[in-house]
Amino acid sequence: MSKRDVFEYALLRVVPRVERGEFFNAGVVVYCRARSFVAARTHLDETKLKALDAGADVIGVRAALHAVEGVCRGGDDAGQAARDDAGRRFRWLIAPRSTVVQPGPVHTGLTEDPAGEVERLLDLLVR
Repeated sequence: MSKRDVFEYALLRVVPRVERGEFFNAGVVVYCRARSFVAARTHLDETKLKALDAGADVIGVRAALHAVEGVCRGGDDAGQAARDDAGRRFRWLIAPRSTVVQPGPVHTGLTEDPAGEVERLLDLLVR
């Protein structure tokens, strides 16, 4: 049996009209400290977005979701936060904000494969 490590995750929510508080899940961010792993995967359901706000900026929402994926990947193109270690990037991404893309609460679990958890959670909770 492979070693199982604790991981944390948060869903990414799209809140098209912040004042209404309506949202839907559009991604997941997974962090595993033991493996210095952080990754995000997103899936924007444009039909849900338009149902909550017919005038929503689809391109802007998609760009915000892709920016989260970029911060997780790291590198110069993703800005200052992307240069931090995996834990700092995760904490920065899950910090509460009042924008169209917001993190949900953090949950924990055990995994042998953090990268596999990203896909599993995306399929289970987003798609």
